[in-house]
Order: sequence, then C-alpha cells, then structure tokens
Amino acid sequence: MIERIQPIVFMLLLGFSANVLAIDISVLGLFKNKAIVKIDGKQRVLKIGKPSPEGVSLISSNSSEAILEFQGARKSYVLGNHIGSSFKRDKQPSVHIYRNERGMFTTVGSINGLTVNFLVDTGASSVAMNRKEADRLGIDYRLHGTPIGISTASGFERGWRVKLDRVQVGDVELRNVQGSVVDAESSPGVLLGMSFLGRLEMNNTNESMKLKKKY
Repeated sequence: MIERIQPIVFMLLLGFSANVLAIDISVLGLFKNKAIVKIDGKQRVLKIGKPSPEGVSLISSNSSEAILEFQGARKSYVLGNHIGSSFKRDKQPSVHIYRNERGMFTTVGSINGLTVNFLVDTGASSVAMNRKEADRLGIDYRLHGTPIGISTASGFERGWRVKLDRVQVGDVELRNVQGSVVDAESSPGVLLGMSFLGRLEMNNTNESMKLKKKY
C-alpha cells in the first residue's frame, strides 16, 4: 500500500460549532496597533499578532477604533464599547497555529509526551516523520510498524505505518493517531497530516489556522 505526502495544500473550512458560551469584553483604551480591553473581568493588552489567552485577537487599531477578531468573526469597536454575546467561546479545546516567515503553518507540539516541531500539511495522509525523528521519540517502527511504500516529493521511499499513542498541539490532544515513518534522512520536524487534522474542525484565515475538537 502506498501513502502519499503531497506538497502542502491548505484547506479553508467555514462554520463554527453551536456548542458555545458567551464571552464578555469591554474596550478600555485605544492606541495605534494596541488596545486595552477587559475580557471576562481580566484586563488584557492586545497587540497585533498576539492573541489573548482567551483567543481574542487585535487586527488593527488607532485612537478612535479597534477591530477585534474571535473565532473568525471580526468587528469594529470604539472606546467604551461593551461586547457581550456578540462574541462566543468554544466549550471544546482549541488551538491557533500561525504562519512562519515563509508563509507555512508551523507549531510546537508533542508525540507521546515528547516535544516535536510540526508543519501542518493537509496533503499528508498521516503524521509523518523520518526515521531519525522516530528513533528520538522511541517509536519502534521496525518491530511494531507495518511496512509500506511512501510517495514523497523526492520520489518513492520505503517506510512503516505506526500507531502513535498521543499527539498534542496546544490544548488539543488526540489518542491512537496513525503515523508513518519514512526510511530517509528527510528534513527535520514532523508533518501534521490528516490522521490528526481530519478528526478536528479546521478554520483557516489569512494569518492563522484554528483547530478544535469536534466533540
């Protein structure tokens, strides 16, 4: 059987779960590219590209207004605005992943409790890594893996299909995730493929990708 690791193609899936809770925001101060807000009673200083712990992002601001984004919804507010049920918060765990300087979605996560660098790749059918990375993570692919052929960007490679006990990114953790090990010295890091992404809700904006558990 052949698994494919295709060039990166990012997916745009629209829509949010109806299983939400209200979030309460008050705008306290406005500056160029900075806003002071109170979120559920906690004062936060928002800067562009740095979301609050609650997931509220500042898109732009000046002395008269700010554009805030939460769960893909953007609205403009002036000083003193009180935002109640306009914004919603998910009950399910979620995480935002941001583009790196080359425009790719990358993040730090873990496999079986050990830290890895992930590259989001919706063209990869599984969570894929080279044999050196698998050895570092203690994955015994030769003994417990299933031999397979893997089609990569550089050609056809031998590999193994494996089962990963735990894969985690931010607060999102999935168990029993299919992985693959390529018998090659490919670039470091791990492709975060569809065996993980396909079990989540994905929303891709221009600068960030949100992953959320479905249930």
